[in-house]
Amino acid sequence: MSSQPRPTPSAPQAPRVTAQTLLEKKRLGEPITALTAYDYPTARLVDEAGIDIILVGDSLGMAVLGYDTTLPVTMDEMLHHAKAVARATRHALLVADMPFGSYHVSPEQAVTNALRFIQEAGMSAVKIEGNNADLVARLTRAEIPVVCHLGLTPQSVHRMGGYKVQGKTASAVEQLCHDAAALEGAGAIAIVLEGIPRQAAELITANSGIPTIGIGAGPLCDGQILVFHDLFNLSFTPPAKFVRPQADAAALFREGLARYREEVSARTFPSDAESYHLSSSALQELAHS
Repeated sequence: MSSQPRPTPSAPQAPRVTAQTLLEKKRLGEPITALTAYDYPTARLVDEAGIDIILVGDSLGMAVLGYDTTLPVTMDEMLHHAKAVARATRHALLVADMPFGSYHVSPEQAVTNALRFIQEAGMSAVKIEGNNADLVARLTRAEIPVVCHLGLTPQSVHRMGGYKVQGKTASAVEQLCHDAAALEGAGAIAIVLEGIPRQAAELITANSGIPTIGIGAGPLCDGQILVFHDLFNLSFTPPAKFVRPQADAAALFREGLARYREEVSARTFPSDAESYHLSSSALQELAHS
């Protein structure tokens, strides 16, 4: 069974977003837009909407694979989804999360795995969590652009005791500022700030020479990112405080699925007009055979 072949995405009106594009947006005070995508159709829609960054996040573990956390996601799963996203994208900067365990054993392991995202999957950058300044420097020397991730880092869910807001004390904010500066100094091209007070994100953004991308970090980051499935009510969980759903795709799908079931059950689908027909001559041959 197969659908009709998909046409190749047309060339974008705007050029491909790069790390330099993001820096220029920060300099001009132009907000950066980012979303996750995990497959061809959603990536194509996101790209055609003109979103600046597409993140193939390890959040796919929960959004599309049914895991309880991001921790079980493997390199093979990430590469599989990253390749599909790359085939759909012509405009956005493509970033892939390095999954748990893919950069923790040694710098050599991290470089090898990061290179696979660039060479095999067509990504433009990788994302790693925490203050890994030495690793960022190592990857940068290998010509692998790195987006970093501070605050609520999902791969640290066990250490943090759950998905909890971070940076709630003055000392914690100071540590976040120190970490952000270290990552910038190591060569990071951007920093995702997740689940921290807006004042902390504002301070980091104001003192950072590279873009900050917020998710649950208030309105004053250089950009914002959300999970695609959260945006369209496809996560099957109540949305987080920082999510503003834009449509109810789950309701749309449920209605369509119910109609399809009813039409097939009532034999009103497919209709004669939706069926293929033999020619008159073929019918005559059959009648005389």
